[in-house]
Amino acid sequence: MQLNLSELTSKKNLLAFSAGVDSTALFFLLKENEINFDIAIVNYNLREESKEELEYAKTLAKKHDKQIFIKELTLTGSNIEKKARDIRYNFFEEIIMENDYDNLITAHQLNDKLEWFLMQLSKGAGLVELLGLQEYIDKENYKIIRPLLHTSKQKLEEFLKENSIKYFVDKSNFEDKYRRNYFRHEFSNRFINEFENGVSKSFDFLQKDLKSLNINYTPIFKEKSLTIFKNLHDENLNIKVIDKHLKKEGFLLSKAQRDEILKQQQTVISNQVSVCISDEFIWICPYVIKTMNKKFKEFCRINKIPKLARAYIFNRKIDEKKIVKTIYS
Repeated sequence: MQLNLSELTSKKNLLAFSAGVDSTALFFLLKENEINFDIAIVNYNLREESKEELEYAKTLAKKHDKQIFIKELTLTGSNIEKKARDIRYNFFEEIIMENDYDNLITAHQLNDKLEWFLMQLSKGAGLVELLGLQEYIDKENYKIIRPLLHTSKQKLEEFLKENSIKYFVDKSNFEDKYRRNYFRHEFSNRFINEFENGVSKSFDFLQKDLKSLNINYTPIFKEKSLTIFKNLHDENLNIKVIDKHLKKEGFLLSKAQRDEILKQQQTVISNQVSVCISDEFIWICPYVIKTMNKKFKEFCRINKIPKLARAYIFNRKIDEKKIVKTIYS
C-alpha cells in the first residue's frame, strides 16, 4: 500500500488512535514505513467494548515501544459527536503543546472524505466546504496530517486481515441515528466499493481546481491566535476565507453562523471566536473579556482595530503598533 509519508519523516509525530480499522491499520503502516510516532486515545465510556480497546492500545504501545497518552471520561447528554470531537482535539493539542510534537496524524480515509462531501452537498455547499477534509492542515504550532485520504476502508481491512492484525469494530458506526452513518451506509461505502479509483482521481482534480481559484487564503498578519486577512469585498469570498480558516482551527461554522457573520460584520461565534469584517480587513481571534488601559483603547480607535479584537491583543501582549505597521504596509 503506497502512502505519501514524506511530511512525517524525521519529525515528532502523534497518532490519534482508537483501535478501530483505520487507526490500527495506520499504526502498522507507519511502523512498516519506519515512521517514528507515539499514540493518544480517548475513552468516552459510551460502550462496553471501549475498555477492551483501551487495553489493546496499551498492549500495542508497550510491545512496540510507543509512548501512550490516555484520557478517560464519561460522556453524557446531547450532541455527543460534537462533544466527543471537541474533547478529543483539545486533548491532542494539550499533548502536542506539552511534548513538542510536530504533527498530529489522523486515520481519516477515502470513505470519510466522500461522506463529508455528501453531507456538505446535502446542505448546499461550495467547493471549499465540499473539500473540507484536507490531507494537510497547518495549525499554529503543528500540522494535522491525514495520509490515508486516498485509501479506502476496504483496502485497510484487507491489509489487517492479510497480516492477521487484531482490530475492533465500533458498533455505534452501524446506528443510523448518527447523520454520518446514514451517508456511510446508504451511499458512500457502496459507491467507493464500485468506483474507488474514479472517486480518488476526482478528488485530486477538484483539489487542483480549488487551488487555481483566485482566492487569497494567506493572512497578512498572524501572531498567536490573531489572524488578519485582506477584505476581498465579496461576501461569498470573505465567508469562504473565514470558514476555511476556522476549519483549520477545528471550528465548523453552521449556515446560521455564516449568515450572522455577514449580517453583523462584527460578531462572537458560540462565545468563543471573534470575527470582524472591517472596510479593509477580516480579523479573527479568540473572544476575550479584558480591562484595557485608555492609551491602548485610543490607539485602537484611531487605527481602526475592531473592538472585539482589542481585548485578545491586549491580553496576549501582541504589539498593536506592529499590527498596524504590517497591515498598512
